[in-house]
Amino acid sequence: MLGYLLARAGVEVLVLEKHGDFFRDFRGDTVHPSTLEVMHELGLLGDLLKLPHQKVTSVSARVGDYDFHAADFSRLPTRSKFVALMPQWDFLNFLSDRARRFTQFRLQMQYEGVDLIRDGRRIIGVEARSPQGPVYIQADLVVACDGRHSTMRRAAGLEVEEFGVPIDVLWFRISRHANDPDQVLGNINYGRALILINRGDYFQAGLIIRKGSFDEIKARGLDAFRGNIEQIAPYLADRVGEIKSWDQIKLLTVRINRLRQWHQPGLLCIGDAAHAMSPAGGVGINLAIQDAVATANLLAEPLRNRAVTEALLEELQRRREFPTRATQALQVTAHKQFDRVFHTSGPLTAPWQLKVIEHVPARKYVMGYMVGVGFRPEHVAGAERPGDMWSLKKAAISAGAMLGALAVAWRVLRG
Repeated sequence: MLGYLLARAGVEVLVLEKHGDFFRDFRGDTVHPSTLEVMHELGLLGDLLKLPHQKVTSVSARVGDYDFHAADFSRLPTRSKFVALMPQWDFLNFLSDRARRFTQFRLQMQYEGVDLIRDGRRIIGVEARSPQGPVYIQADLVVACDGRHSTMRRAAGLEVEEFGVPIDVLWFRISRHANDPDQVLGNINYGRALILINRGDYFQAGLIIRKGSFDEIKARGLDAFRGNIEQIAPYLADRVGEIKSWDQIKLLTVRINRLRQWHQPGLLCIGDAAHAMSPAGGVGINLAIQDAVATANLLAEPLRNRAVTEALLEELQRRREFPTRATQALQVTAHKQFDRVFHTSGPLTAPWQLKVIEHVPARKYVMGYMVGVGFRPEHVAGAERPGDMWSLKKAAISAGAMLGALAVAWRVLRG
């Protein structure tokens, strides 16, 4: 995304991708309304939505014996009032195809960045591994977008601040039937939580487990694992037999962290390389794309003039650190609630406090805003904004009122 935006602004860009294609099993297959807004501002939304996708207009969870309506996107101040579920390889192929239409854009597949090149304190390029051997690439600015296990940030020696997370996620696929619940994202019962993401003819499923307990689960055997899934979501009983091997189940070790400093002279980290997010809300890809838009808006002209300074990199971090911190704080709070879930073994009865929160006025709309748009959404420089300024002010006032209602409800929930 950043490569596309910078090339569009006339900046020479080289993107390195260590794999030979984008066809891999991603977990972040949600394209949020704020990202769809960016695609509209770029004139790409219509073509993007021609790709196969599912629309999620609201999010519900089955908490024991109670259906809880968690979020509603229908009142967002965006053109697309839904989350698009789309294989990330489709999204990446679409974006890279459009980016290649700019002469300033180059994408090198099977090029893996393995180290940084320095001139004194300043980073001046990247050492990469390619099919032809080592390659040394000089650049005015190296942007590390290489994920939560970033090689570039490790090479730079940047300090990472970790936040304890009590959960991991086991990802697997299971077939979906036409009469299965459509907008139900979570099933919480019997001391477990099962996430089901509608992917048309199958669910991308995630079983939330206590951190570090995967070996214990495997020791109990696949029959017990299949039984757990059936117990949480009985309508999957006729399909759990599709899980025939532990090889079909992938462990996602959940981490929440962020860099204390996102940059060094000649280097900037964004996305998961700067701040690893939890899968909660599926907002990681959204935050990463917002980082890219902010980076392009701030640095395109300095890059054209070869005048990027440390002060500009620091300004970028200040702008994006607030939404990062705020989102991660919500995720950490949400994860703490799973301790209560893990300490129950029998059928769960939804607490009365949850039913009170269900009826807080406009609560599901503010949750829709937090998930679908988030804190400080970014817009492409010079693009038309949605609605008039009064509409945006009304949305901000409504969001403030809803947050106040949520604060009251949270106090009630905590007793």
